[in-house]
Amino acid sequence: MRYYSLTLIICLLIISCNRNTEAKVTNDTPSVNSKFELAVTLNELNLHKGLFYYKGEPFTGVATSIYLDGTISEKTAFAKGKKHGAEEKYFSNGVLSFKANYINGVRNGQTTSWWSNGNKRSIANYQNGIPHGKQYQWYTSGVKFKVITLVNGQEEGLQQSWRENGKIYNNYEAKNGRIFGLKRANLCFQLDDEQVQLVER
Repeated sequence: MRYYSLTLIICLLIISCNRNTEAKVTNDTPSVNSKFELAVTLNELNLHKGLFYYKGEPFTGVATSIYLDGTISEKTAFAKGKKHGAEEKYFSNGVLSFKANYINGVRNGQTTSWWSNGNKRSIANYQNGIPHGKQYQWYTSGVKFKVITLVNGQEEGLQQSWRENGKIYNNYEAKNGRIFGLKRANLCFQLDDEQVQLVER
């Protein structure tokens, strides 16, 4: 009888420990959309000497900003007072308008923006906070506007821009601070639906 009682007590202790462990993992690991992280607003953070503070301590977590109707307008991740992780901004209709990534307060990797109609607006690549690599832009219609190449924030390599009708007006190469090719070609007429239209002077 004692053997069975002891076995029953041990089983109950094991089950109880497992339940406590599961509850602890759930409560201590909030998701990005949890109330725990959404409770802090960007307005509650104070910037001092390059660090964001919340109630006197360098902030770690996700801070948000909201529209009047309660929908999220901005959401930014922080670690030890610095932007660290994703920063996202939204239009009032809920469409994502901007997304960037930070590492210890410095923008890194791809930054993307969108028009309110959902079309992509731009893609910028960053390295240690400096624009570096291919950079892209589009018109609201979705038509390609610009493709440029930057090295440590400076133009280097092929640079191209197009009018919305597809006509190229920038097509040059930047090399060691010098430009070779066509830059900002201005036509003496406007192109409207591929028809020549004289401009009055």
